[in-house]
Amino acid sequence: MASLDRVKVLVLGDSGVGKSSLVHLLCQNQVLGNPSWTVGCSVDVRVHDYKEGTPEEKTYYIELWDVGGSVGSASSVKSTRAVFYNSVNGIILVHDLTNKKSSQNLYRWSLEALNRDLVPTGVLVTNGDYDREQFADNQIPLLVIGTKLDQIHENKRHEVLTRTAFLAEDFNAEEINLVIEKRYFLRDGNQIPGFPDRKRFGGGTLKSLHYD
Repeated sequence: MASLDRVKVLVLGDSGVGKSSLVHLLCQNQVLGNPSWTVGCSVDVRVHDYKEGTPEEKTYYIELWDVGGSVGSASSVKSTRAVFYNSVNGIILVHDLTNKKSSQNLYRWSLEALNRDLVPTGVLVTNGDYDREQFADNQIPLLVIGTKLDQIHENKRHEVLTRTAFLAEDFNAEEINLVIEKRYFLRDGNQIPGFPDRKRFGGGTLKSLHYD
């Protein structure tokens, strides 16, 4: 068997935004029934065939490092987390779309992981502005994922998606916003009509997670 190329991807964000559920879904292809708080770091893996079926096909062994804790932790905790940030190939920044602070804290998470957390106290966002130059020379691919969009009232979604679009632009990152939908079934196994498999809203890329 040919050796697999290892890829290490950090999954960062505040507690409760859905990091563990996301990692479990990506690696196990099933919903995490009873998620718990991550202590330290939890690592799950996925084997991915890049450009499958083409002459450029290559198999990667992707490690998803779900890092627990709070971005406002003491310096001793941050020093402990620093061991997880070595030899990183990519970073997934996860935030709760219903919790604006979790979005703001992504700046601090990214700076900590990139060893640029020079201001350990206070939120680094001022009046919605941010110094994008801090990420100008970053060579590590970033992906911003927003969760719980379905919990935002429809008349607020455009505002929220506009804000997250600017967030992704600050990081020079791709953006995905997740919609959690429940599919309901009758006793005979037929799906109840009126629950679409996928919805799209303006202002960003949306994917659906299904609970069967």
